[in-house]
Amino acid sequence: MTRGVVVAVCHSDQKGTRKAPIPSGIFIEDCGMSGDAHAEKGIMRQVSLLAEGSIEKMKKLGIEVGPGDFAENLTVSGLELHRLPPGTRLRFGSEVLLEITQIGKACHKGCAIFEQVGTCIMPKEGVFARVIRGGVVNTGDTVEIARQV
Repeated sequence: MTRGVVVAVCHSDQKGTRKAPIPSGIFIEDCGMSGDAHAEKGIMRQVSLLAEGSIEKMKKLGIEVGPGDFAENLTVSGLELHRLPPGTRLRFGSEVLLEITQIGKACHKGCAIFEQVGTCIMPKEGVFARVIRGGVVNTGDTVEIARQV
């Protein structure tokens, strides 16, 4: 499938914490989501994404988690994001264009989820991107693969 839906847009003004779902976010070209702790000009991990299916895997291990609990900015259904290679571009709604730059990352020291269940999905299924074209992303927006490498 080459199309999905934004389940949640999430924000936090501090690094190393869960993000709270909000109705929409403003994404700034070559920076990230406005007001989010991880937004920074010129870096390759400006935005984090996670598939809803990845969160479901953790729920099956008995942990109560939801959108934003893995510190992701965008939770998406209908796409296996971690299977898309770096360089793939995703269009959110009619405006925002993100380019995948990295799949996975090590959990930060003291990752509460890893400490609770002994595993976490971010090292293998967390997706990071940079903002190619900015604009607004709303919960419920469509997500399309604009270019796959």
